[in-house]
Amino acid sequence: MLAGCAIKSPPQIQYVRVEVPVQVPCRAPEVTVPTWAAASLRKTDSLEVKVRAMLAERLQRIGYEKQLLAASLACR
Repeated sequence: MLAGCAIKSPPQIQYVRVEVPVQVPCRAPEVTVPTWAAASLRKTDSLEVKVRAMLAERLQRIGYEKQLLAASLACR
């Protein structure tokens, strides 16, 4: 019985494929910051002009956020 443990067999070589994620540079287009509609407001502007500019800026921000989201999703 002890003679069976004394014989060493050569090591078995096994090849194992391991998939590793590789970082790839993002090629999404750069999103430029628009000129905001409320940036040119003055204190002397009427309330109507200020409200219209703020509403226009809100629409600008919604569009800008959609562009940023699309660029972000392109890199996934």
